[in-house]
Amino acid sequence: MISIGIFTGYYPYTMSEVIRRIKASGFNCVQLDVTFKDFDAAKEPLTKKKANEIRDAFREADLPIVAVSAYTNFIHPDPDVRKKNIDYLKMMMRYARDLGCPYVASETGTYNRESDWVWHDKNASPEVFEETIEIIRDLVAYAKEWGATFIVENYVNNVIGSVEQVERMFKEVGCDHLGLICDPTNYFDENTIQDVDGTLNHIFDRLSDHMVIAHAKDINLTEDLGEKHADIDADASHTFRGSGAVELPAAGLGILNYDLYVKRLAEKNPNIPLIIEHLDEGDIDRAKRFIVDTLKRVGV
Repeated sequence: MISIGIFTGYYPYTMSEVIRRIKASGFNCVQLDVTFKDFDAAKEPLTKKKANEIRDAFREADLPIVAVSAYTNFIHPDPDVRKKNIDYLKMMMRYARDLGCPYVASETGTYNRESDWVWHDKNASPEVFEETIEIIRDLVAYAKEWGATFIVENYVNNVIGSVEQVERMFKEVGCDHLGLICDPTNYFDENTIQDVDGTLNHIFDRLSDHMVIAHAKDINLTEDLGEKHADIDADASHTFRGSGAVELPAAGLGILNYDLYVKRLAEKNPNIPLIIEHLDEGDIDRAKRFIVDTLKRVGV
């Protein structure tokens, strides 16, 4: 069976209170954001002792950590910002096993200086693609050194966004210590959203073998072409709701064919964790109910 989890970052509390609330909502796994009110790895260095403390707290609560968030723009054009972002990602890889899970997640980023999710024309250049591939090679080598695996979350406005670009990444870097987050919503733009089912099938036909975990959010076409954020107490990666012609609301609030999504997901990944995102705390129960009902209806 597909299991249902949630990002810890949607609960703006201390670690113990985050765990209590996630348990109360009935989730059975989490993607870990190390950004609690009583400890934030983006503001103070993570240590083996602190990582083990976090790991043990989630183990005691019987909430397996299925991935560690390290979302950052590692292709940022400012070299100082880029180094800082890559160092953060490597820190999370270094302590991933101590946190209880080898999978460390990030998107690939954009040459846009103001946002991690807004398109920049340089993203489409062969030179920037190769630059991104070289950074991924370095990250994968570092992950291997620490027994971790880098799992990429593509996004249409980042350097690596399309099915073909993801395929090329695996061809050029290899599959050892490199995986893929299955999030079909990240492939949609004003063109692909015209054929939702065709796009879903294209994703799974080509990329199923690389998928490690999956995400649950939704898609809608919108006339607001700007960068969209929710007004919630969370990091920007969790307030983000889309950029350009496609907005990204919570699961069940858009037009993604969820029956087809989970059917295709379960074909090669029948026990994959499905992590709910892009919502506020007050919408968690509804979104979880939507996912449960969908999984029951499809039988996965």
